[in-house]
Amino acid sequence: MNRDSIIDILQTEGILPLSKYGQNFLCDEKIIQDIVDLCEINREDMVLEVGPGLGSLTFPLSLKTDNLGCVEIDKGLAEHLKACISNATIFHQDFLKFERPENVKIDVIVSNIPYYIMTDIMKKLFGEYSDARKMVFMVEDEAIARIDCKPGSKQYGPLAILASLYGGYKYEFKVPSKAFIPQPRTTSAVISFTRAATSDYLTPEFVKFLNSCFSMRRKMLKKNLSGIASSDLVANTLNHIGLNENCRAEELAPGEFVRLFKVLCG
Repeated sequence: MNRDSIIDILQTEGILPLSKYGQNFLCDEKIIQDIVDLCEINREDMVLEVGPGLGSLTFPLSLKTDNLGCVEIDKGLAEHLKACISNATIFHQDFLKFERPENVKIDVIVSNIPYYIMTDIMKKLFGEYSDARKMVFMVEDEAIARIDCKPGSKQYGPLAILASLYGGYKYEFKVPSKAFIPQPRTTSAVISFTRAATSDYLTPEFVKFLNSCFSMRRKMLKKNLSGIASSDLVANTLNHIGLNENCRAEELAPGEFVRLFKVLCG
């Protein structure tokens, strides 16, 4: 889909991009194809697209596999996609409330993630879809500091830990604002993740545990976990894995959170 085709759809269908959903429609055909290529989709793959919008990625993705599912919060856009794409399943739902179908394994996940809700969507994906072998996202370029960061840094938190444990991360390329209709005020970037064995540790329960660990960043970790285990148990466990019992969550490496979780919640 290019700029002219998107403008035509918007005018013909009477669709107005909604800022509350962070709707900026990708209209650069080369970038669209580059993103689809990064997904490395096989014909038999189960593919999940979160927030398909007008279908800039959905159409080329549907040419790669017959097993494409898309979750779209906007009813008008969901109905538009249902009418235009026959070999994809369109779910009209808020992805944060979307329940993964039972016994369905997702192989590849792709999303042009709305900036305002990036962290929540990625945490859900890493926690509930960690068996997917590949994830490709478009995000706000500045927001990558919350994904690619180290312990002790200001940005370090649950999202960075989940991303690290899921697998290999790669910054692919920048996407200028002119590649969208309407144009956002910020630059975007495409990033990819390739599953590693450590993703086996990722579960919704582990995500909740990390959220508790960072609930009050200035507090000691054993205080933040008081609702999960006694301060003495947390302190003893921290000492056992070679950490100070008065440490804060931001001091722990991703693997140390896994060890702590296994003892306290396993």
